[in-house]
Amino acid sequence: MIHEPAMMLETVTLLLAGGFALGYLWQVRADESWLRSGLKTASVLSLALVAGLSTPLLAVALGLCALGDLALSRPGERAFLAGVGSFAGGHLAYVWLFLSLPDADVTRLLTAPAGWAVIALAGVALAMMSLLARFAGEMRVQVMAYVPVIVAMGLAALTLPTPLIWCAAVMFMISDMVLAVETFVLPSAHPARRLTAPVIWLLYWGAQALFFAVLIL
Repeated sequence: MIHEPAMMLETVTLLLAGGFALGYLWQVRADESWLRSGLKTASVLSLALVAGLSTPLLAVALGLCALGDLALSRPGERAFLAGVGSFAGGHLAYVWLFLSLPDADVTRLLTAPAGWAVIALAGVALAMMSLLARFAGEMRVQVMAYVPVIVAMGLAALTLPTPLIWCAAVMFMISDMVLAVETFVLPSAHPARRLTAPVIWLLYWGAQALFFAVLIL
């Protein structure tokens, strides 16, 4: 009975954050505006604020991702690079969080099925580095440096015996990869852009919500 009020708050927050996320999904292909930025940021920041009551490292990870959301929702190269930096910090906070959990065991990375996933992650990382080196132009150094950070988050998730955490980590990583393709590879008029923005958002916010639900609820 003692934990019921806390669980109620966490559940209501997740639902409220989902409402913000749906609001942003409606705005995902709209022009930049403070309404659009506010919906995007609030959908993750609200989770971070409540996570801070019980799981500070999760709050840090979510909070950095929320800052990244705000930055990426604003125009300009400086805002984009600020977003990349914030998300890199968010990934590293998730690494710290996952490895600090009691069930974390790095030796899982040496055995199946995690061992096969490690090989797959290495292949994906090399492919993304090659793609970014070719297409990212003057920002290639910054965005290529981001790839190992993403992979580190995926590896840290695999040290846990929790398939839902693995799933959330994969969703997060795919959202980052699709964003990279959208930003640096696809021409501005490419028809695939009608799908990339909602796909990125659904995968990304779904990952944050799943991390929150598994680690908090």
